Amino acid sequence: MFFAYGHYMDLRVLDEIDFWKQQESEHTVVIQQLAPNLEPQFAEQLKAWGVAFAGMQGMSQRYTESLVRGGGIATPLMHTEIVNLTRMALEQSLQFIEFLNQLQTMSAPIKANPVINVVINHIRRESEYFIGAVQVLVYPRSHVPLVP
Repeated sequence: MFFAYGHYMDLRVLDEIDFWKQQESEHTVVIQQLAPNLEPQFAEQLKAWGVAFAGMQGMSQRYTESLVRGGGIATPLMHTEIVNLTRMALEQSLQFIEFLNQLQTMSAPIKANPVINVVINHIRRESEYFIGAVQVLVYPRSHVPLVP
């Protein structure tokens, strides 16, 4: 299915980034709501993650708007910029997954709550899905990962 986008692949990738960064941003709110007694340093980090995801989503939306105004097909320079944005979005998700792992191992309220651990495991899988899906979109034939 993904390979059918042809010249519009950049728009498809930006659409994925937009959607998943919104999801990740909402996930930070879910964790905060489920763990209101979270340690202050983790609560602050979650807020910072929400801001970072919103910023990445905003960048993807600006590129999308530029592409749509230009007929939907990226210039070579814009394509390179979109690939770089994609790399940043993937790296951001990888770092978020690391943060989720830290939450589960270092936060007493998280460790004590089996329900929130189920939720965090689900959130991690969604971020992992985003990473895999976007890598396939950007490198459908070679399967060369953008990030380790």
